[in-house]
Amino acid sequence: MRLRGRKGIRENLEAQPELIVLDPREYKGRWKERFGNDRPIYVELGMGKGQFISGMSVRYPDVNFIGMDMYDELIRRAGEKGKKAWAEKTGQSMEDVLPPNLNLALGNIEFIEEFFAPGEIERIYLNFSDPWPKAKHGRRRLTHPRFLNKYKHLLNERGEIHFKTDSQTLFEFSLNAFAAVGLQMSDISLNLHREGINENHVMTEYESKFHAQGMNIYRCEVKIGQEALRKYEEHKMDMF
Repeated sequence: MRLRGRKGIRENLEAQPELIVLDPREYKGRWKERFGNDRPIYVELGMGKGQFISGMSVRYPDVNFIGMDMYDELIRRAGEKGKKAWAEKTGQSMEDVLPPNLNLALGNIEFIEEFFAPGEIERIYLNFSDPWPKAKHGRRRLTHPRFLNKYKHLLNERGEIHFKTDSQTLFEFSLNAFAAVGLQMSDISLNLHREGINENHVMTEYESKFHAQGMNIYRCEVKIGQEALRKYEEHKMDMF
C-alpha cells in the first residue's frame, strides 16, 4: 500500500502523545496503566483509516480500544476520525476533545508479541485484512497459523477473535486455519448484511463500500480463552 502523507506528519503524531503511541513496545504489559483503569482491552489489527475502532470506542465506553497500523498516514487519519466521533458524541470541538478509551499505535503486526504481554488483550479484530491472494504469500495472511499462535498467547481467559472479510478465498483459508490450530468457531456468516445493514455491527470503510456494491461480507468469531469457551458452550446448549 502506498500512502501520500501530509508534510510534517511525524511531527503531527508526536504532538498527540495522549492518543497516539509511536513505540508500542514501551507499553508492553502496561496498557491498562496507560489507560488508567482495569477495563478490558480490544485491539484492531490493521485498522485502516479508523472508522471501525472510532465507532466502537464511542459505542462501548467501558472498553479500552487500541487501533494498530504500520503507516503514519493511517494513524493520522484514524486520529482525526476518533476525535470527530467523540466531538459529535460530547459536543466538544475536535481541538478540545480527547477520546477517553481509544489509543492508536504505530506498529507492524509481524512483531505483535513485542507490543503486548501474555493475556493482556481480551479481543482481537481482524477486519478486511490484506488477502494476499497468491499461495506463496499465505504466511503473510493475518489468519495464518503462525499469527494465530501468537494471538492465542496474548489473549486472556475471555479472549476472542472477530474476523470480517469480503474475500471468499481468505475466508475459506481462515476457517481451515482456525480448525487446524484447534480453535472453536461460532457465529459464522456468509453474508452478514443479507437482510440489510446489521445495526449490531460497526462498519469499516471497506465494509460500507463493499456492501454498497452488493458484495457479501463474511464473518465469524473465534473463541479462545477458557471463559469464552465456557460461555460459548452454555449458549450453544440454549440454541438447540
